[in-house]
Amino acid sequence: MPRPRTMRPNIVTEAGLSTRLNQYWESIPFLTSAIVIVCGAIYFVCLLLGYDSFAEICFLPSAIVSQFQLYRIYTSIFFHLSMLHVLFNMMALVPLGSELERIMGSVRLLYLTILMATSNAIFHVFIAVLVEHNPFVTNVYLMNECAVGFSGVLFSMIVIETSLSGVQSRSVFGLFNVPAKWYAFFLLVVFQLLMQNVSLLGHLSGIVSGFAYTYGLFNFLIPGPSFYSSIEASSWLSSCVRRPKFIVCTGGNPSGYIPTHTNQNSTSGGLFSGNIWRNLSSLMPRREVSAQPQSVEDSRFPGRGRTLGAVQGQTASGLHSDSNLQARLLEDPSPNHISDSPILNTTQRSTEGRHPVDNVATTGAGVPHHQGVVVSEEEIKKLVAMGFDKTQVEVALAAADGDLNVAVEILMTQQG
Repeated sequence: MPRPRTMRPNIVTEAGLSTRLNQYWESIPFLTSAIVIVCGAIYFVCLLLGYDSFAEICFLPSAIVSQFQLYRIYTSIFFHLSMLHVLFNMMALVPLGSELERIMGSVRLLYLTILMATSNAIFHVFIAVLVEHNPFVTNVYLMNECAVGFSGVLFSMIVIETSLSGVQSRSVFGLFNVPAKWYAFFLLVVFQLLMQNVSLLGHLSGIVSGFAYTYGLFNFLIPGPSFYSSIEASSWLSSCVRRPKFIVCTGGNPSGYIPTHTNQNSTSGGLFSGNIWRNLSSLMPRREVSAQPQSVEDSRFPGRGRTLGAVQGQTASGLHSDSNLQARLLEDPSPNHISDSPILNTTQRSTEGRHPVDNVATTGAGVPHHQGVVVSEEEIKKLVAMGFDKTQVEVALAAADGDLNVAVEILMTQQG
């Protein structure tokens, strides 16, 4: 009598802490993780060297106006005063930057970050000069205020992401809901009340820049998609583009700016983006749902059902199919394949109903589609981390045409 097949325990709970941290880090897109690394590295280098001369690199309106020290606009955003300062800013950046980077692409988000830092500085200096030279009450404090940190750009991102999400209200620390358009201002007030030595004008300038961007005031400064594509095609950026975490602009929004959606009435409960669950769910592999009837033949799985390694009209057994599949994999390797981000692959499948251009280009006329599949190292590492054998993972991924969900089902069936 055959033994009843037992269910495999949850593979997520079996993963160790280092594996979970590695998977979390790999889920953060290229530019967002790069900013986290740069800000963290600068803080620890300053800590080790005992560097505390922030007056030389901070954002100081008087030095920018009188001495034209424009470098302070960009050096100030990467330096932080304390461990709590850099930790809080980077924890806020990860969900915001990750979501915007998946929408816009890595190069476009880099341009947006530079644009926001520059516009924040312009508004900051303008308000400081206006306060100092107004005919009513003059005050030179804002001109001599020395500010550092990435929070000004973060407030711009908060406004842009809130406008993009289309929610009508948002929760402030889970305590109360506020209208979405006033969300950033409520955060500004809360931070001013709860924290000391916080630059009110620096955060306010970030909010003003974010609203100016969402209302289209910066559209004349936004280049077209060809500008970003030319940068991505440049040789000096080729090593970065090849990385799985890099998101090309063609995988994001095709326009040069983020549109504002107002057709949703959902209430967000997150601290900043309010879409943490959506961010996490976007990392999960999704099976493509076809609108064709079951009788119509699918190029990914010829014939009816899911016959591994078989072409149309072939009625071999499962064991014979697996052996043929392994033989084809050994005969047709493609080591030069450049794998795209798993998130980008999922987005292209759901919106275009096809695979990335790199994969399509390897498939010729008259050749079964799964023969041209090149399994990415990123997908292999994910399944190997779940406890499956590497060889079985490669075979299953090729049989599933790169679909992680189907590959897991195949591996579970083999082990059961």
